[in-house]
Amino acid sequence: MDPVIIVGAGPVGLTLALALARQEVPSVVLDEGPGKDEQRLARTVVLREDTAALIERLTGFPVTEAGFRWAGWRSMRRKQVMRQITFGDDEPAPLHVPQHVLTAALREAITAESLVKIAVESRLDSIEQETSGVTAHTRGPKGTWWRGSYLVGCDGPRSTVRKLQDIRFPGRTAVERHAVAALRTELPWPGEALLHRMPPWRTSGPSAGEVTARPLADDVWRLDWLLPPGKDLVTPDLLVARVRETLAGWSGGSTPPYELLDTGVHTVHHRLARRWRAGRVFLAGDAAHLLGALGTQGLDEGLRDADNLAWKLAFAWHHGPHEALLDSYQVERRAVVAARLRAADQSLPVLRAGGLRSAVRGSARGHDALLTDSHLGRGLLGAPGAYADSPLAPPRAESSVEVGTAVGDQVFDVRVTAEDGSFVRLRDRLGRGALLVLLIAPGTGVWERKHWVTAGIMPRLAAAVTALPHRAELLVTESYPGAAAHTVLLIRPDGHLVTALSGVRPADLYEAAEAALGGPRTTAEATAGTS
Repeated sequence: MDPVIIVGAGPVGLTLALALARQEVPSVVLDEGPGKDEQRLARTVVLREDTAALIERLTGFPVTEAGFRWAGWRSMRRKQVMRQITFGDDEPAPLHVPQHVLTAALREAITAESLVKIAVESRLDSIEQETSGVTAHTRGPKGTWWRGSYLVGCDGPRSTVRKLQDIRFPGRTAVERHAVAALRTELPWPGEALLHRMPPWRTSGPSAGEVTARPLADDVWRLDWLLPPGKDLVTPDLLVARVRETLAGWSGGSTPPYELLDTGVHTVHHRLARRWRAGRVFLAGDAAHLLGALGTQGLDEGLRDADNLAWKLAFAWHHGPHEALLDSYQVERRAVVAARLRAADQSLPVLRAGGLRSAVRGSARGHDALLTDSHLGRGLLGAPGAYADSPLAPPRAESSVEVGTAVGDQVFDVRVTAEDGSFVRLRDRLGRGALLVLLIAPGTGVWERKHWVTAGIMPRLAAAVTALPHRAELLVTESYPGAAAHTVLLIRPDGHLVTALSGVRPADLYEAAEAALGGPRTTAEATAGTS
């Protein structure tokens, strides 16, 4: 069968290629550039716990070591500290990484992956679709054509794929603008990220009512100043003046020594593609959505797009098309991003209005809580999306029970015993194309697997797992938040909970697994899958 064609060699496209390869699906990545990325310390990404784990699982690269985990977070308004958080086990720290480091790790992993081919200097020119596949024509020094089973546009805000499929991309332009500087210096809050609203010092040029400082490794910081609406030019002199007065304001009046490493202007747009699928063509990442106001992270959502789409494409590639499963990608991911965009658009007028609203008692702390959530990946503005209303959700069975994870949410990363008897993290078993069946069995962690694998309910559960409509891996854990002993969890390949059942219920488990795969196939789909 033909490979999947991925247009765009940014973090989302490269992540999708690796995710497909881990599920034994070949891909061709069309990279319009030379295969190298410019090193820009003013262009960084903040990864949440789930997306950082995804990158490490795919690359084997210790991204947590290459990036910088914040020691804490503080937010200030004028001279007052509004909120201070120290990160620990109960509050995982965001991971701050230069984007070129992330992309380099993905490219390095691909060099050792035989199932991924990167075609450099290959700019997409046209797409042709048939019932059996898709053809992509490229232009440039190495212009040619490629035949694929599916095509995914990960080619950014100006997506050629989106335009060729005549998909509208409505939304708002220039929702926010930020002046950005990366510099090496020492600040009074080593290792802590800072959001400072309405700083008391006088700014040069147009007033900037908000500045964010995010630490990187080696005493490097990324500073972002919110710019007023409009298109005022940010000159080098103005930016240097802003750096000096900001550092002086935080350091008690005198500017500490600093080394300016990189600068830029970051403009945030809010847009959402009308469709994310057109036949065998899909959109992901910035080609499908743009967001980023109030500290939210658009790349995080793009990586989740890739994680969601990869296992569904892999299923279709190996077993033939299943339209309900492929359609669920747009339904699930578009709904999550749309909800985030709505939350940001509703919050913006309140958070940026100033004047009387900001003087109302209690409003400052409420505004601070919203901004903190968006920067730290919590709440409506920042938390990973759930697929509670997914078309893949099974009907509630009599044996269904509630656990600490709601149906459609990401599961907790607990320690589990794998089928070979080894102890691993649950997240390490994700992304392999298999469903996961997790039994909560207290006491199993202190005994060798051979002593309990044939005891109690295990043989019956193992038989039920073998009979499921798709490959599944049986795992065991001593405990799971909110789950009683002998609870059985069914988990999708991307780590979202399908259902939790009380005990071994083979019929209910089968029905849930079939629903998670898009329901029963049509006759035409079943025929295509066996041809």
